[in-house]
This record gives sequence, structure tokens and C-alpha cells, in this order.
Amino acid sequence: MTKGITIVGLGPGDPAHWTVEARGVLAKAQEVHLRTRHHPAVAALPPHLTVHSFDHLYEEGETFDQVYRAIAERVLDLGQRPQGVIYAVPGHPLVGEESVRRILEGARERGVPVRIVAGLSFIEPVLTHLELDPLSGLQIVDAMDLAARHHPNLDPDLPALVGQLYCRELAADVKLTLLNLYPPEHPVTLVQAAGTAEEASRTFPLYELDRQEGMDDLTTLHVPPLPRPSSLTTLQDVVAHLRAPDGCPWDREQTHQTLRPYLLEEAYEVLAALDADDPQLLREELGDLLLQILLHAQIAVEEGEFSLAQVAESIIAKLIHRHPHVFGDVMVADAQEVIRNWEQLKREERGERGGIFSGIPASLPALACSQEIQKRVARLGFDWPDREGVWAKVEEELRELREARGEGRAREFGDLLFVLVNLARWLGVD
Repeated sequence: MTKGITIVGLGPGDPAHWTVEARGVLAKAQEVHLRTRHHPAVAALPPHLTVHSFDHLYEEGETFDQVYRAIAERVLDLGQRPQGVIYAVPGHPLVGEESVRRILEGARERGVPVRIVAGLSFIEPVLTHLELDPLSGLQIVDAMDLAARHHPNLDPDLPALVGQLYCRELAADVKLTLLNLYPPEHPVTLVQAAGTAEEASRTFPLYELDRQEGMDDLTTLHVPPLPRPSSLTTLQDVVAHLRAPDGCPWDREQTHQTLRPYLLEEAYEVLAALDADDPQLLREELGDLLLQILLHAQIAVEEGEFSLAQVAESIIAKLIHRHPHVFGDVMVADAQEVIRNWEQLKREERGERGGIFSGIPASLPALACSQEIQKRVARLGFDWPDREGVWAKVEEELRELREARGEGRAREFGDLLFVLVNLARWLGVD
């Protein structure tokens, strides 16, 4: 053994799954450092080995991030000894091993050589147990990463594995995230100790996930696809097919301009569904509106203008930038302060692209345009001090309209409408 770091994968549990290379490295070694002793294969390590573990760091660290950082630093230090270090981890070193990722980053910075000795990961025995082909679009996510999300980063039309679901508390958070995408009754399968003599699984509805017993580091959740096509990706593919040479003649003929009336019509139908307080109708109308958005995005792709991913990129960046109290360290007292910050950030953005009225669509209906203009100037302080001033202005404009003659009537009528829109804003009437 020479200076450097050798990272050995101990497989999913049964030492029979060790690779020939891993077995050879362990047979020749004098000592080995384990991320954890809590793994079935540890009992089969060669008896001559001096075995160390980093389990004590899990007790000392307040977060997993601190633990893995500490492990990586220690392994990097050991790797610079003349004899180097052998670091052994469950499964495959590059599958679900955060400490290994940190070690690799640190080793590149310090110029420490690293050798990866592959091991069977937890994935292969789980696939064998479930008889799954990973090339069927299998998605693999870490339970802690999924639990930290507010919406799952999964395609519901494809199978998924959630690895390292080690306790019921974590399962509860994973369940809440999955329920943003899957119905409560969706069947899921919990696979435990795959690749060992204790291998077992059971299937149950998603809502029962955090009621299951016996979860540990060798527990994996299988989430099958929804029974009917349901993902945004599938919908994009359907729209692209409609626009393809073998698609629909009507859809192929459409342009951004020919679709304009349909976009407006579908938006109004969404509003009608909201006014009707009908969730099922709203679901249908939102789908029709989404179709219009995807059609425009597909046309843009074909014209080389932009993609739906770029649309998402823009709005994600905008939302994060305008919510520093959520994604940054800005403190706010209430919703009003949020609005003030939002408007300030918008003004900063307009400083790059235009003035206060930039972004008001020219095609906006006249009353809606007037309402938006007056809302914007009011935020800058150009407003009546109280409602009585607005009433007085209404009476003034009404008097001027009565006295107007000829072409002046249209102008005075417009002035009256403008101030009536302002009054509606003061009265809270849309």
C-alpha cells in the first residue's frame, strides 16, 4: 500500500457479493477505516484487519453535512500518510455515498491519488427482487433529498426507487412530498435487506408508508408509474407529435399569431371555472390553458426561438430573485413588506429593460390597462391622500363631460373612465 486513498465498496450486505478486486484489497490490507460498522458485510472482514469506524462522528455531528465533511477531512489526512488509507463503504462507493463525493473533491484539490474499488450497490439486488429493467426509464433518488423537497423531482409516468429510507420519521416526510404528485391510494413497495438472507418486501397504499415497521439503511421504496399517462413530459411529447410530419394537419398549420384567440379564450374559461367554484371544471380548463402554453413552446422550439426548459429557467430565476426572504437571508415582518420588496426588485429589473410602465401589454383591455397603470403609479406615491379626493375628481370629470361639445366629449369621457377606475381601486372593486 502506498500514499493515496483506496475506496472499497462492501456491496449491499452479503459478503458473497464482494467483487474479486475488493476481496483482494481487503485480504492484503493491514487496516481499514469504515464509514459505519452497521452493515452486514462488516462481520466477514478478514480477521487480521485492524478495523476503525467513523460511527462516533454521527454522535458528535449536529447534521449529516457536518458528519460527512468530518469523515472526508479525516480520510484525506490519512491518505497522505506513506501507507495511504483504505476506506470502505456500503454498496458501491459512487452510489449514494456523500462522504465519497467530498473525498473525491478534496483529493482533486490536494493532488491525492484515489482508487475506486467497485462494489455491488443496493440497486442491483432491488432490481432483481422487483424484476425491474433500469433502462425502462428507472429514476433513482435519495430519501433525504426527496424529503427535503416540496414537490418530487420525478416523472410519474416512469418507475422510481427511493433509496436509504432508514426510519419512519423520514418516511413521513417522503410521503408528504410524494403526495404532491401521486394519489394517496397509489400502491408502493418497500424492499428491505435486498441481497441478504433477510430480503423481503411488502406492497401497500402510499398513505400507509410511515406506518411501516423495521426500516433501516437497507430499505428502499419502489414507486411504480401511475396507471395512466400523467406527466408534463408525456404531454410535451404528445404536443410535439401533433406538430410532427405524421401529426395533425390543423396543429401543424398553427403559428403564434393564429393561436392568439385560443389563448385568450382558454384564459377566460379558467376564470369562469374559478367563478363557478368547480374544482373538476377548473382541472379541465387549466389543462386546456396548459395545452396552449405547450403549443406556443413547441412552435418556438421548431422556429429556434426558445424551449420550454428556457421558459422554466426564466421564471425559476425570477421567483428566486423576487423572494429573498425565502431563498435568501432577507427578513420580513409581514405580507406588506413582501410586496414592497417585490416592487423594489421589479423596479431594479426594469432599470435594465425599461421604465415603470414596461411590461404592460399593449393588447390589454383598456380598463385593465388603466387599472394597472394607476396601481403602479400609486405604489410610487402618486395617489390621492384619501377617498374623498377621488370622489371630488369624479364629480369634476362628470361636470366637464356634461359641458363638453363635439370631439371633446370622447376625451372627457375617457378622463371620467380613468378616474372611475381609480375610484374602483379605492373601493376594492375589480
